[in-house]
Amino acid sequence: MSQSPSKASVLAPKLFSGGDDVIASSLSFIRSHLDMDVAYISEFVGDEVIYRDVCAPGYEQSIKVGARAPLIESYCHYVVSGQLPELIPDTDLEPLTATLAVTRDFPIRSYVGVPILRSDGSIYGMFCSFGKFARPTLNSRDLEVARAFASLASDQLKTKISFASAAHQKLSAIEDVLEAQLFDIALQPILRLKDQGTAGYEALCRFSPQPYRPPNQWFDDAAEVGLQVALELFVIEVALKILPKLPTSCYLAVNTSPATLATGKLLKLIEAADGERIVVEITEHDAIDDLDVLLMEIDNLRDLGARIAVDDAGAGYSGLQQIIRLRPDVIKLDMSLTQDVDKDLARRALASAMVQFARDTNAHVVAEGIETEAEMRTLKNLGVELGQGYHLGRPAPSGEVLKLVRSA
Repeated sequence: MSQSPSKASVLAPKLFSGGDDVIASSLSFIRSHLDMDVAYISEFVGDEVIYRDVCAPGYEQSIKVGARAPLIESYCHYVVSGQLPELIPDTDLEPLTATLAVTRDFPIRSYVGVPILRSDGSIYGMFCSFGKFARPTLNSRDLEVARAFASLASDQLKTKISFASAAHQKLSAIEDVLEAQLFDIALQPILRLKDQGTAGYEALCRFSPQPYRPPNQWFDDAAEVGLQVALELFVIEVALKILPKLPTSCYLAVNTSPATLATGKLLKLIEAADGERIVVEITEHDAIDDLDVLLMEIDNLRDLGARIAVDDAGAGYSGLQQIIRLRPDVIKLDMSLTQDVDKDLARRALASAMVQFARDTNAHVVAEGIETEAEMRTLKNLGVELGQGYHLGRPAPSGEVLKLVRSA
């Protein structure tokens, strides 16, 4: 059985067509519908009322978003406590309103205010509208309309509160990671296919908070709460401390996003390390906001001896675009190319084309995701120099890898 449309949707169908801010549109509609001067949504915080959303054309200086007032001095307090009705056509006819300074300050002669509830049933604040003139024609139907739009606004508020709560949790979790270094560095070997010797290691981050979540989810959360650059740089800083403990014949690959690389802050970390033994892998394929800035930072890194790698080559158009624009020193073939490359003619042809492209541009190729001996042999025969994958070596905690290196 289909649900009947709400009263609010019948009165203002454009609010439900998508694209509009439901709260702003609700306030605008109710102010116009009731012929009022001001409409707003307030939140009760302690002993104060805070104006969260306001529609007050011509009265912007009198009531502003974010403004605060003592709750005890507002109509909101007395409506919630039952000392004032939700609808007041003429405040001169209510003895209590004459004692409130806010009545005289605006002045307020007509008022409609409906409580807004949180999901747990507690009061969030009020959905209100008031005017400078009495409105004797205001009636119970107008109050029902206000309640309908208050309910509509409440639904969006609950969604916003839920998102805000989730964002706060993410922010707190990332801040804990940064403050207490709640992650470890794992190393995955990158081997020379011709002799199985170790050419380098890729530094991979493993976060320790439980329950376990993949690293990409942590970095996505950090980007959402504005801490992407801080988290990426911290992980790279910790990873680079491992470099002096690795054999001098090995390089270390660290991962960064274009956004972090473009800040120029990575340069200081590379300056403090052995740049010629560092490969900076650009890990995502989103649109680059300012290519000129990114290319300048890449040139600065190259001046320090560092090499630039592009991940997931062959995975799609965006990956190929990265290769053309960034002119990498290292091209990492995506596992979608290396998987079953020994059995699939199309994959072999693409991998071979990438190898030839690398030769023509003086780049080196690393094949990712090698999982079988047959895949490794095929890639080696195609001219791929370096390989990485479970068949060649799984990621392991850096401490274990360094212990094996020392014993060797």
